Amino acid sequence: MSVDGWSEHEPVLLSETISLLEPRSNGLYLDGTLGGGGHAEAILDASSPAGRLIGLDRDPRAIERSRIRLARFGDRVELHERNFATLAESPELAAVRLDGALLDLGVSSAQIDEKARGFSYQQDAPLDMRMGPRGEPARDLLARADIDELTEIIRRYGEERHARRIALAIVRERERLSIETTGRLREIVERAVPRSEHPLKSVARVFQALRIAVNEELESLSSGLPQIVERLVEGARFVVISYHSLEDRIVKHYFRDLAIDCICPPGLPVCRCDKRSEAVILTHRPLTPAPAETERNPRARSARLRAIERRAAA
Repeated sequence: MSVDGWSEHEPVLLSETISLLEPRSNGLYLDGTLGGGGHAEAILDASSPAGRLIGLDRDPRAIERSRIRLARFGDRVELHERNFATLAESPELAAVRLDGALLDLGVSSAQIDEKARGFSYQQDAPLDMRMGPRGEPARDLLARADIDELTEIIRRYGEERHARRIALAIVRERERLSIETTGRLREIVERAVPRSEHPLKSVARVFQALRIAVNEELESLSSGLPQIVERLVEGARFVVISYHSLEDRIVKHYFRDLAIDCICPPGLPVCRCDKRSEAVILTHRPLTPAPAETERNPRARSARLRAIERRAAA
């Protein structure tokens, strides 16, 4: 089924996600990043006839299209326009107990393809980059941030070694003419980076950095992971798909910390921290798409899937 192109995109690592989540009838599942609704649809199919799903997305267009796509499941589906990092702030969701949860992080293919969003440097469009209607657009961030802040954003979120050089070019160019479009930003970055350094790679890293900063993606991930884990019942599975090293590192370290007993310094004869494992890691190495999937869907190339199973509290 296609809804204005949103559901034509293949959900990433779909079979692996369903296999790890093990949806069952009468279970309650969370899809914290609905996107085109492909993962949600598969979870609901796998948990028939009575499995239920709560779907969240900060993008009202994703909610609207998922509502159409998932209409056949009736009252088994509950959708909310909400960032998964604000789960605890929702009166109707704060007390839910989940049998499984999924986060498919980053920007959706549909959002990338929607020209007016300004996520892609491959077409000229307004510099917005917001995943939802709230927050500061990228063009406003570029207009107000000083050299130090821009350098930190580009270096930290884009892992770009020419961050300072690019930040200086942005500040210099905005004094001449405001930076309002993706095409103008791309030109500035390409001119700022030495030709020998493959400028287009730097462009991609700058666009990633701005998108992450505009949407506070890493802050949302760090805040949202524990909110979801707190709501998982014993035996519930939690699957997270990330697309770059910054996200994957946060997920990896958080899952590892949940899984270990005792964090006392080495050499203490008796444990004094009382830390007990809260989860079992199901993917000791991240799962990645098979070659056949990346051939069908090149945007899946960088996907990394990690999963845990919730243990009973000690």
